[in-house]
Amino acid sequence: MIPIHPQPVPDRPDQLRWITPGGVLPFRGVAATAPEPLGALLRDGTLDEVRVETAGVVTTLGPGRTWSGEGTRVRSALHAALADPASWRPADVADKPDDAPLREAAQALLDGQVGEFARSHGGHIELVDVHDGTVTVRLGGACRGCPASRLTLRHRLEDQLRRRCPDLVAVTDTTAPQN
Repeated sequence: MIPIHPQPVPDRPDQLRWITPGGVLPFRGVAATAPEPLGALLRDGTLDEVRVETAGVVTTLGPGRTWSGEGTRVRSALHAALADPASWRPADVADKPDDAPLREAAQALLDGQVGEFARSHGGHIELVDVHDGTVTVRLGGACRGCPASRLTLRHRLEDQLRRRCPDLVAVTDTTAPQN
């Protein structure tokens, strides 16, 4: 059984984010179909929408439904559905995630506290690209080749980005040696 736990979605009492291990499902985005019994909850209106994230599933209740009344059924149905990842289908296979919020959050951190930290040590971190949930940066100055740069990227940039954008897939560094 795949472990899950619910997390409220700020300002959306009709939604719960069910935190899962990363990469459990083969796509990100709105699910057109889900395995039973979760699929039945979509069809009967208990759930209005199921959206897959990198490390979670966001469920939106249908009109007139409450988590106190439906939460246990949704949890049980989601557990069963996660055991069958091949039966999930995205609403639009061509639908790509919207990277704009991730790009804005990454740039804000690099312009702000993460960038200030790097600059205080004589380095800098440049945002190179954001594509399909992956943020690519380039280290310069004293950061390039610094043994602590990996920790800076992980604990200062990636952790803060993941809190702001749970759909973050990875942070990569173009200056890191490729294996």
